[in-house]
Amino acid sequence: MVSTGTVQSSASVGLTLADPQLEAGMAAYLRDVEVVLIDSVHSANPLVTEAARHLMDAGGKRVRPLLVGLAAQFGDPTAREVVLAGAVVELTHLATLYHDDVMDEAPVRRGAPSANSRWGNALAILVGDYLFSRAADLAAELGVEAVKIQASTFSRLVHGQIDETAGPLDGEDAIRHYLRVLEHKTGSLISTSARFGAMFGGCPPEQVDALATFAETFGIAFQLSDDLIDIASDATESGKTPGTDLREGVPTLPVLYALASSDNDAASVRLREILAAGPVTDEALHAEALGLLRDSRALKQARETVRGYADRARASLAVLPEAPARAALESLCDFIADRTN
Repeated sequence: MVSTGTVQSSASVGLTLADPQLEAGMAAYLRDVEVVLIDSVHSANPLVTEAARHLMDAGGKRVRPLLVGLAAQFGDPTAREVVLAGAVVELTHLATLYHDDVMDEAPVRRGAPSANSRWGNALAILVGDYLFSRAADLAAELGVEAVKIQASTFSRLVHGQIDETAGPLDGEDAIRHYLRVLEHKTGSLISTSARFGAMFGGCPPEQVDALATFAETFGIAFQLSDDLIDIASDATESGKTPGTDLREGVPTLPVLYALASSDNDAASVRLREILAAGPVTDEALHAEALGLLRDSRALKQARETVRGYADRARASLAVLPEAPARAALESLCDFIADRTN
C-alpha cells in the first residue's frame, strides 16, 4: 500500500500504487491540490475561512482528486489544469458534505463536530454554497466545457438528493430507485473526477469516456459494498457498529432485496416482517434481523450485484494501455471484490 501523505489514506478505498515513480508523482500532485484548496477557501471574513476549512482540515481520503490524478497519468499528469481540476471536484464534494449534515442533522463528521452542530444550520448551508461557488470559480479557469460538465454534475447531485429524500415514485421498483440515487449522488462526481483528469491530461476521447465510465461504476460498487459491510462485518473488523443502517431505517441494497423476496421459508418471512416495520431499534429484534440478513439469500444477491459492478468497472479499462496507473485502478476493483466476500 502507498505510504505518503494523503495518498496513504487511499488504502481505505483499496488503492495500491506499486510503482515508486507513480507514488511520488501522485504525492506531489496531491500536495499541490491541497495548496489550491486552502487558497480557494480563504476569505476576508475570518469566520468564513474558519468554517470553510473546518471539514478540509478534519481530513478525508481525497478520493476524487486521486482519481483526477490517476486518470491524467494516461496523458500529461503535470499539466496545471489537472491540479485545478482536482481542487474543483474536492471543493464540490466538501460542499455536499456541509449540506448533507444539515439534512441528516449529523452531529459529527470525520471525527469532529459537524459545521451545523458547531455554527448552526444556516451558516453550514451558506458555507456549503460558498464552497460550490469557489468550485465554479476554479472550473471557469478550466474553460467553457469544464463549466458545462461541472454544472451537469451539480444537477445530477441535486437530483440524487431529491430522489433519495422523496423516495420511489408510484409504481417504481425500489431497488432500481436506490441504484439511481447512487448513480447520481455518488457516481456522478466520481465520474467527473476521472473525466477531468483524462481531459486535462490530454487523453484521446475514447480514453476519457472509458475512465469516466470506470469511475462512476467503481463509485457505485464502493458505496454498495459499504451496505454489505454494515451487515456482514463485526465491529472489530470494520471499526463501525454493525447494523447501523438497519437501526436507522436506511433501506440499503440487502434490505431491499430481502423486502422484495417472494421466498416463503420461515426465515425469509420473519425477516420481511421485521424489516417492513421500519427502523429496527429494539435490541432483540435488531440482533435477530441482523442474524437473518447475514444468512439470507438477499445478502448473496447484494454481493453478486457488487461484484457485477466491479467487473464492469474493470472491463471499462480495457482500452487503456498497460501502465502502473491502470494497475492502480484495477486494484480498486480487486479491493471491492475482496471486501464483500
